Amino acid sequence: MEPRSVSRALVMSDVAARAGVSHQTVSRVINGHPHVAAATRERVQRAIEELGYRPNTAARALVTGSTRTLGLVTSHINQYGPAQTLLGLEAAARAAGYSLSVAILDDDTVDAMREAVDRFVAQSVDAVVALSTYGQAVEALRRFDAPVPLIAVQVGRDEQRPTVWVDQEAGGGLATRHLLDLGHRTVHHISGPADSLEARGRIVGWRRELVAAGAVVPPMLHGDWWPVTGYAAGRELAARIRSGGPGPDVTAVFVANDQMALGLLNALHEAGVSVPDEVSVVGFDDVPEAAYYTPPLTTVRQDFAELGRRGVELILSRLRGEHIHVDAVTPRLVVRSSTAAPPCARRPAGSRHAGEQVC
Repeated sequence: MEPRSVSRALVMSDVAARAGVSHQTVSRVINGHPHVAAATRERVQRAIEELGYRPNTAARALVTGSTRTLGLVTSHINQYGPAQTLLGLEAAARAAGYSLSVAILDDDTVDAMREAVDRFVAQSVDAVVALSTYGQAVEALRRFDAPVPLIAVQVGRDEQRPTVWVDQEAGGGLATRHLLDLGHRTVHHISGPADSLEARGRIVGWRRELVAAGAVVPPMLHGDWWPVTGYAAGRELAARIRSGGPGPDVTAVFVANDQMALGLLNALHEAGVSVPDEVSVVGFDDVPEAAYYTPPLTTVRQDFAELGRRGVELILSRLRGEHIHVDAVTPRLVVRSSTAAPPCARRPAGSRHAGEQVC
């Protein structure tokens, strides 16, 4: 049915008349009140759709004291992880009947964060989400209190602030353990930026698995999340492989994200180093393109949709005055063609078992 043509703005009583219910019942349905019969709720929603009614959010805020809007303060949104976390939060907020207003900071200082939160408070948001993966943001969050509920996303466990996060240490451990279980004697690592909490967590997981296995912990190579630094690290590792340079043999590399892994794969290919025949590679994030790298990339997947769902769940619990416990989101390993058992030694030519592989 086409929306009814009216000479005035539709109001809630129009919906009530069409659905044959009271004004209060329409209000309960619009505001997500749980104590409405399913048949009644369906009738009201059908009337809303038929009339093309849109609730007046300003008027509803005056009545309920809620704008059903969440403020998100974030930075580094040009990077895959923060961008996907934002999308996960927005989808979860929308599913819960909230809209998301976003402030993107140039830096993570206390002053910048406070200014953004103050702007959101002036807009009467119901709560604020701070999304950052950098250490400076954590310190900024600890140094001020917001007049509305404030939660942090992806800053790791924080006893002073309600948080939701992906367990980066577990992810780094998954990548490293996978390579060790394949038989590699050690695993080299290309890390993310030094001030990134995600990069730090992945380093901890990588190092912890090596130590637990009694393996040598080789020196790290440092990157910045972008393919160019993965490419530079790849050229360095390829030169070491071809020259037989000092240090542990390079047969396995855990790269802190998939974009740097792409640069690494390119450098190894240019140097004639075969993946995974000579070197196995594991990334992190599972970007949509990872399955189409050459070869398809084994990687650690973060569930950004689940992260967003838990973040919104935590916000809503705070708005209800509840204090729920939220566990870290556990990443999972996605095995593809870039990892295999390490290259084996071969018996000398002319022996009875010439060419036979022995590890």
